[in-house]
Amino acid sequence: MSDNCLFCKIVRGEIPVDKLYEDDEILVFRDIAPQAPVHFLVIPKKHVNSPATLAAEDEQLMGRIMRIGCEIAKQEGIDQFRAVLNNGEQAGQTVFHLHVHILGGRNMSWPPG
Repeated sequence: MSDNCLFCKIVRGEIPVDKLYEDDEILVFRDIAPQAPVHFLVIPKKHVNSPATLAAEDEQLMGRIMRIGCEIAKQEGIDQFRAVLNNGEQAGQTVFHLHVHILGGRNMSWPPG
């Protein structure tokens, strides 16, 4: 984990969040600035800077992140949703710890803004 990373601080329990799921590898919590009626983040507890820095050893973890995101979406009452991964500042990544946004509960437009 990184000492100054916001999401690592959340994983360590230093910053409270509205948790939806937690296990040894993954944490799921509601976004503090939701962009849809349902908006939560799925993160690995292991610090990975961005999607582009995933290693071959992280393939199974990434699969679990997606599967758990789908399960929590269903639990939250949405069967149609958008899953978003941002990679880098130009793509909108503001916290440099891998995370998947799951958004649903409203119609989504394309392309996004």
